[in-house]
Amino acid sequence: MAAFNLTLSDPSTFILTGIPGLEAAHIWISIPFSIFYFIALLGNFMVLFVVGKEETLHKPMYLLLCMLALTDIAMSTSVMPKALCIFWFNVTDITVGGCLTQLFFLHSSSMTHSAVLVTMAFDRYVAICNPLRYATILTNTRIAKLGLLGMMRAVLLILPIPLLLNRQPFCANRIIPHTYCEHMAVSKMSCGDTTVNRTHGLVITFVVIGLDLMLIALSYGLIIRAVLRISHTEAHQKALNTCTAHICVMLTTYTPFLFTTLTHRFGQGIAPHVHIILANLYFLLPPMLNPIIYGVKTKELRYKLGKCPYRI
Repeated sequence: MAAFNLTLSDPSTFILTGIPGLEAAHIWISIPFSIFYFIALLGNFMVLFVVGKEETLHKPMYLLLCMLALTDIAMSTSVMPKALCIFWFNVTDITVGGCLTQLFFLHSSSMTHSAVLVTMAFDRYVAICNPLRYATILTNTRIAKLGLLGMMRAVLLILPIPLLLNRQPFCANRIIPHTYCEHMAVSKMSCGDTTVNRTHGLVITFVVIGLDLMLIALSYGLIIRAVLRISHTEAHQKALNTCTAHICVMLTTYTPFLFTTLTHRFGQGIAPHVHIILANLYFLLPPMLNPIIYGVKTKELRYKLGKCPYRI
Protein backbone atom coordinates (compact mmCIF):
# COMPACT_ATOMS: atom_id res chain seq x y z
CA MET A 1 0.00 0.00 0.00
CA ALA A 2 2.91 2.31 0.70
CA ALA A 3 4.18 1.88 -2.83
CA PHE A 4 0.70 2.61 -4.10
CA ASN A 5 0.55 5.93 -2.18
CA LEU A 6 4.05 6.83 -3.28
CA THR A 7 3.11 6.43 -6.92
CA LEU A 8 -0.02 8.51 -6.45
CA SER A 9 2.04 11.39 -5.09
CA ASP A 10 3.66 11.75 -8.52
CA PRO A 11 1.53 14.26 -10.46
CA SER A 12 2.69 12.83 -13.77
CA THR A 13 1.45 9.28 -13.10
CA PHE A 14 -1.83 7.36 -13.30
CA ILE A 15 -2.57 3.99 -11.74
CA LEU A 16 -4.27 1.29 -13.82
CA THR A 17 -5.78 -1.20 -11.38
CA GLY A 18 -6.49 -3.95 -13.89
CA ILE A 19 -9.86 -5.64 -13.36
CA PRO A 20 -11.34 -4.30 -10.09
CA GLY A 21 -12.70 -7.00 -7.82
CA LEU A 22 -10.73 -9.73 -9.60
CA GLU A 23 -7.19 -8.75 -8.65
CA ALA A 24 -6.57 -12.16 -7.07
CA ALA A 25 -7.49 -13.84 -10.37
CA HIS A 26 -5.27 -11.65 -12.59
CA ILE A 27 -2.80 -14.48 -13.22
CA TRP A 28 -5.56 -16.84 -14.29
CA ILE A 29 -7.25 -14.20 -16.46
CA SER A 30 -3.91 -13.50 -18.14
CA ILE A 31 -3.71 -17.07 -19.49
CA PRO A 32 -6.55 -16.83 -22.06
CA PHE A 33 -5.70 -13.17 -22.75
CA SER A 34 -2.06 -13.99 -23.57
CA ILE A 35 -3.08 -17.01 -25.69
CA PHE A 36 -5.59 -14.89 -27.66
CA TYR A 37 -2.96 -12.18 -28.16
CA PHE A 38 -0.34 -14.67 -29.35
CA ILE A 39 -2.79 -16.26 -31.82
CA ALA A 40 -3.80 -12.79 -33.07
CA LEU A 41 -0.17 -11.78 -33.69
CA LEU A 42 0.72 -15.12 -35.29
CA GLY A 43 -2.32 -15.18 -37.59
CA ASN A 44 -2.03 -11.58 -38.75
CA PHE A 45 1.73 -11.70 -39.29
CA MET A 46 1.26 -14.90 -41.31
CA VAL A 47 -1.29 -13.11 -43.53
CA LEU A 48 1.15 -10.22 -44.04
CA PHE A 49 4.04 -12.59 -44.75
CA VAL A 50 2.15 -14.78 -47.23
CA VAL A 51 0.53 -11.90 -49.12
CA GLY A 52 3.84 -10.04 -49.26
CA LYS A 53 5.74 -13.09 -50.49
CA GLU A 54 3.24 -14.38 -53.07
CA GLU A 55 3.03 -12.15 -56.14
CA THR A 56 -0.21 -13.88 -57.20
CA LEU A 57 -1.84 -12.36 -54.09
CA HIS A 58 -0.85 -8.78 -54.95
CA LYS A 59 -4.47 -7.89 -55.67
CA PRO A 60 -6.87 -5.30 -54.15
CA MET A 61 -8.71 -7.87 -52.03
CA TYR A 62 -5.51 -9.16 -50.42
CA LEU A 63 -4.15 -5.64 -50.00
CA LEU A 64 -7.29 -4.94 -47.96
CA LEU A 65 -6.61 -8.07 -45.89
CA CYS A 66 -3.11 -6.72 -45.16
CA MET A 67 -4.62 -3.41 -44.03
CA LEU A 68 -7.05 -5.32 -41.81
CA ALA A 69 -4.16 -7.35 -40.38
CA LEU A 70 -2.13 -4.20 -39.63
CA THR A 71 -5.04 -2.55 -37.81
CA ASP A 72 -5.68 -5.79 -35.90
CA ILE A 73 -2.05 -5.88 -34.75
CA ALA A 74 -2.17 -2.18 -33.80
CA MET A 75 -5.45 -2.58 -31.87
CA SER A 76 -4.35 -5.56 -29.79
CA THR A 77 -0.79 -4.28 -29.23
CA SER A 78 -2.01 -0.88 -28.03
CA VAL A 79 -3.75 -2.63 -25.10
CA MET A 80 -2.38 -6.09 -24.33
CA PRO A 81 1.31 -5.50 -23.41
CA LYS A 82 0.37 -3.08 -20.61
CA ALA A 83 -2.55 -5.28 -19.47
CA LEU A 84 -0.25 -8.32 -19.24
CA CYS A 85 2.32 -6.26 -17.29
CA ILE A 86 -0.44 -5.49 -14.78
CA PHE A 87 -1.54 -9.14 -14.59
CA TRP A 88 1.94 -10.70 -14.40
CA PHE A 89 4.17 -8.13 -12.66
CA ASN A 90 1.68 -5.77 -10.97
CA VAL A 91 3.20 -2.84 -12.91
CA THR A 92 0.18 -0.58 -12.52
CA ASP A 93 1.67 2.88 -12.97
CA ILE A 94 1.67 4.72 -16.29
CA THR A 95 2.77 8.28 -17.02
CA VAL A 96 0.22 10.83 -18.19
CA GLY A 97 2.07 11.05 -21.51
CA GLY A 98 2.11 7.27 -21.87
CA CYS A 99 -1.57 7.09 -20.97
CA LEU A 100 -2.59 9.70 -23.57
CA THR A 101 -0.35 8.04 -26.18
CA GLN A 102 -2.03 4.68 -25.53
CA LEU A 103 -5.44 6.35 -25.72
CA PHE A 104 -4.57 7.87 -29.11
CA PHE A 105 -3.28 4.64 -30.64
CA LEU A 106 -6.06 2.36 -29.42
CA HIS A 107 -8.85 4.71 -30.59
CA SER A 108 -7.21 5.69 -33.89
CA SER A 109 -6.42 2.06 -34.80
CA SER A 110 -10.00 1.11 -33.97
CA MET A 111 -11.37 3.86 -36.23
CA THR A 112 -8.94 2.92 -39.03
CA HIS A 113 -10.16 -0.67 -38.66
CA SER A 114 -13.72 0.54 -39.23
CA ALA A 115 -12.63 2.48 -42.35
CA VAL A 116 -10.98 -0.68 -43.74
CA LEU A 117 -14.24 -2.60 -43.24
CA VAL A 118 -16.12 0.11 -45.19
CA THR A 119 -13.59 -0.18 -48.03
CA MET A 120 -13.98 -3.96 -47.99
CA ALA A 121 -17.75 -3.60 -48.28
CA PHE A 122 -17.23 -1.34 -51.31
CA ASP A 123 -14.85 -3.93 -52.74
CA ARG A 124 -17.52 -6.65 -52.43
CA TYR A 125 -20.12 -4.34 -54.00
CA VAL A 126 -17.94 -3.69 -57.05
CA ALA A 127 -16.98 -7.39 -57.34
CA ILE A 128 -20.64 -8.48 -57.44
CA CYS A 129 -22.45 -5.55 -59.06
CA ASN A 130 -19.76 -4.45 -61.56
CA PRO A 131 -17.51 -7.50 -62.04
CA LEU A 132 -16.39 -6.51 -65.55
CA ARG A 133 -15.14 -3.12 -64.31
CA TYR A 134 -13.64 -4.41 -61.05
CA ALA A 135 -10.03 -4.33 -62.29
CA THR A 136 -10.37 -0.73 -63.53
CA ILE A 137 -12.35 0.63 -60.55
CA LEU A 138 -10.33 -0.99 -57.76
CA THR A 139 -6.62 -0.92 -58.50
CA ASN A 140 -3.92 -1.50 -55.88
CA THR A 141 -3.06 2.21 -55.99
CA ARG A 142 -6.67 3.24 -55.39
CA ILE A 143 -7.04 0.80 -52.50
CA ALA A 144 -3.82 2.16 -50.95
CA LYS A 145 -5.18 5.70 -51.25
CA LEU A 146 -8.46 4.69 -49.60
CA GLY A 147 -6.52 3.06 -46.78
CA LEU A 148 -4.39 6.18 -46.31
CA LEU A 149 -7.55 8.32 -46.30
CA GLY A 150 -9.07 6.12 -43.58
CA MET A 151 -5.92 6.43 -41.47
CA MET A 152 -5.82 10.23 -41.92
CA ARG A 153 -9.48 10.47 -40.90
CA ALA A 154 -8.73 8.53 -37.71
CA VAL A 155 -5.67 10.64 -36.83
CA LEU A 156 -7.44 13.97 -37.44
CA LEU A 157 -10.52 12.98 -35.43
CA ILE A 158 -8.75 11.24 -32.53
CA LEU A 159 -5.76 13.57 -32.08
CA PRO A 160 -7.81 16.39 -30.47
CA ILE A 161 -8.83 14.04 -27.62
CA PRO A 162 -5.38 13.55 -26.02
CA LEU A 163 -4.44 17.17 -26.83
CA LEU A 164 -7.51 18.48 -24.98
CA LEU A 165 -7.02 16.07 -22.06
CA ASN A 166 -3.37 17.12 -21.75
CA ARG A 167 -4.54 20.66 -20.95
CA GLN A 168 -6.91 19.47 -18.21
CA PRO A 169 -6.06 19.66 -14.49
CA PHE A 170 -6.19 16.15 -13.01
CA CYS A 171 -7.44 15.41 -9.51
CA ALA A 172 -5.39 13.92 -6.68
CA ASN A 173 -7.14 10.57 -7.10
CA ARG A 174 -5.50 9.17 -10.22
CA ILE A 175 -6.64 5.58 -9.96
CA ILE A 176 -8.19 4.34 -13.23
CA PRO A 177 -10.19 1.13 -12.66
CA HIS A 178 -9.23 -0.38 -16.00
CA THR A 179 -6.47 -2.27 -17.82
CA TYR A 180 -5.87 0.52 -20.34
CA CYS A 181 -6.38 4.29 -20.76
CA GLU A 182 -9.83 4.57 -22.26
CA HIS A 183 -11.10 8.04 -23.18
CA MET A 184 -14.05 8.28 -20.79
CA ALA A 185 -12.10 6.70 -17.92
CA VAL A 186 -9.29 9.27 -18.27
CA SER A 187 -11.81 12.12 -18.63
CA LYS A 188 -13.27 11.19 -15.23
CA MET A 189 -9.83 11.85 -13.68
CA SER A 190 -10.05 15.53 -14.63
CA CYS A 191 -11.15 18.21 -12.17
CA GLY A 192 -11.90 20.63 -15.02
CA ASP A 193 -14.74 20.93 -17.52
CA THR A 194 -14.64 17.97 -19.92
CA THR A 195 -17.81 18.83 -21.84
CA VAL A 196 -15.90 19.32 -25.09
CA ASN A 197 -14.11 15.99 -24.69
CA ARG A 198 -17.30 14.09 -23.90
CA THR A 199 -19.19 15.71 -26.78
CA HIS A 200 -16.34 14.98 -29.18
CA GLY A 201 -16.24 11.36 -28.03
CA LEU A 202 -20.00 10.93 -28.51
CA VAL A 203 -19.87 12.51 -31.98
CA ILE A 204 -17.08 10.14 -33.05
CA THR A 205 -18.84 7.09 -31.63
CA PHE A 206 -22.33 7.67 -32.96
CA VAL A 207 -21.78 9.85 -36.04
CA VAL A 208 -18.53 8.52 -37.55
CA ILE A 209 -19.07 4.85 -36.70
CA GLY A 210 -22.77 5.28 -37.53
CA LEU A 211 -21.79 6.68 -40.94
CA ASP A 212 -19.48 3.70 -41.52
CA LEU A 213 -22.29 1.29 -40.66
CA MET A 214 -24.67 3.15 -42.98
CA LEU A 215 -22.18 2.92 -45.87
CA ILE A 216 -21.71 -0.80 -45.22
CA ALA A 217 -25.49 -1.30 -45.05
CA LEU A 218 -25.89 0.63 -48.33
CA SER A 219 -23.26 -1.54 -50.04
CA TYR A 220 -24.95 -4.72 -48.89
CA GLY A 221 -28.37 -3.40 -49.80
CA LEU A 222 -27.17 -2.92 -53.37
CA ILE A 223 -25.46 -6.33 -53.28
CA ILE A 224 -28.67 -8.05 -52.14
CA ARG A 225 -30.64 -6.27 -54.86
CA ALA A 226 -28.14 -7.43 -57.49
CA VAL A 227 -28.11 -11.00 -56.14
CA LEU A 228 -31.92 -11.25 -56.16
CA ARG A 229 -31.86 -10.44 -59.87
CA ILE A 230 -29.69 -13.50 -60.55
CA SER A 231 -31.92 -16.35 -61.67
CA HIS A 232 -29.27 -19.08 -61.67
CA THR A 233 -29.15 -20.73 -58.21
CA GLU A 234 -25.45 -21.65 -58.36
CA ALA A 235 -24.43 -18.11 -59.35
CA HIS A 236 -26.75 -16.82 -56.62
CA GLN A 237 -24.98 -18.95 -54.00
CA LYS A 238 -21.49 -18.06 -55.29
CA ALA A 239 -22.25 -14.33 -55.06
CA LEU A 240 -23.41 -14.68 -51.46
CA ASN A 241 -20.38 -16.81 -50.50
CA THR A 242 -18.02 -14.01 -51.55
CA CYS A 243 -19.52 -11.83 -48.81
CA THR A 244 -19.62 -14.40 -45.99
CA ALA A 245 -16.13 -13.72 -44.61
CA HIS A 246 -16.64 -9.95 -44.60
CA ILE A 247 -20.01 -10.27 -42.83
CA CYS A 248 -18.42 -12.51 -40.16
CA VAL A 249 -15.59 -10.02 -39.63
CA MET A 250 -18.08 -7.15 -39.28
CA LEU A 251 -20.08 -9.07 -36.69
CA THR A 252 -16.97 -9.87 -34.63
CA THR A 253 -15.94 -6.20 -34.75
CA TYR A 254 -19.03 -4.04 -34.44
CA THR A 255 -21.03 -6.23 -32.03
CA PRO A 256 -18.54 -6.09 -29.13
CA PHE A 257 -17.65 -2.47 -29.96
CA LEU A 258 -21.25 -1.23 -29.77
CA PHE A 259 -21.97 -3.36 -26.72
CA THR A 260 -18.95 -2.14 -24.73
CA THR A 261 -19.51 1.48 -25.79
CA LEU A 262 -23.19 1.50 -24.84
CA THR A 263 -22.69 -0.35 -21.55
CA HIS A 264 -19.84 1.98 -20.58
CA ARG A 265 -22.01 5.05 -21.08
CA PHE A 266 -25.47 3.79 -20.13
CA GLY A 267 -25.09 0.42 -18.37
CA GLN A 268 -24.72 1.55 -14.77
CA GLY A 269 -26.22 -1.74 -13.54
CA ILE A 270 -23.48 -3.87 -15.12
CA ALA A 271 -20.64 -4.91 -12.81
CA PRO A 272 -17.37 -3.04 -13.61
CA HIS A 273 -15.33 -6.23 -14.02
CA VAL A 274 -17.80 -7.53 -16.63
CA HIS A 275 -17.50 -4.33 -18.64
CA ILE A 276 -13.69 -4.31 -18.45
CA ILE A 277 -13.35 -7.95 -19.50
CA LEU A 278 -15.68 -7.34 -22.48
CA ALA A 279 -13.77 -4.16 -23.38
CA ASN A 280 -10.51 -6.13 -23.45
CA LEU A 281 -12.08 -8.89 -25.53
CA TYR A 282 -13.04 -6.26 -28.14
CA PHE A 283 -9.30 -5.68 -28.68
CA LEU A 284 -8.54 -9.42 -28.68
CA LEU A 285 -11.30 -11.43 -30.35
CA PRO A 286 -11.57 -9.60 -33.72
CA PRO A 287 -7.75 -9.58 -34.26
CA MET A 288 -7.63 -13.27 -33.34
CA LEU A 289 -10.65 -14.37 -35.41
CA ASN A 290 -10.19 -12.24 -38.56
CA PRO A 291 -7.22 -14.14 -40.06
CA ILE A 292 -8.92 -17.43 -39.16
CA ILE A 293 -12.16 -16.38 -40.88
CA TYR A 294 -10.42 -15.23 -44.05
CA GLY A 295 -8.06 -18.20 -43.97
CA VAL A 296 -11.03 -20.59 -43.91
CA LYS A 297 -13.33 -18.75 -46.33
CA THR A 298 -10.77 -17.60 -48.96
CA LYS A 299 -9.61 -20.61 -50.98
CA GLU A 300 -6.52 -19.00 -52.53
CA LEU A 301 -5.29 -17.59 -49.22
CA ARG A 302 -6.00 -20.89 -47.45
CA TYR A 303 -3.91 -22.75 -50.05
CA LYS A 304 -0.98 -20.32 -49.75
CA LEU A 305 -1.12 -20.39 -45.93
CA GLY A 306 -1.06 -24.19 -46.07
CA LYS A 307 2.16 -24.08 -48.09
CA CYS A 308 3.74 -21.47 -45.80
CA PRO A 309 5.26 -23.86 -43.17
CA TYR A 310 7.00 -25.89 -45.88
CA ARG A 311 8.53 -22.77 -47.43
CA ILE A 312 9.78 -21.53 -44.09
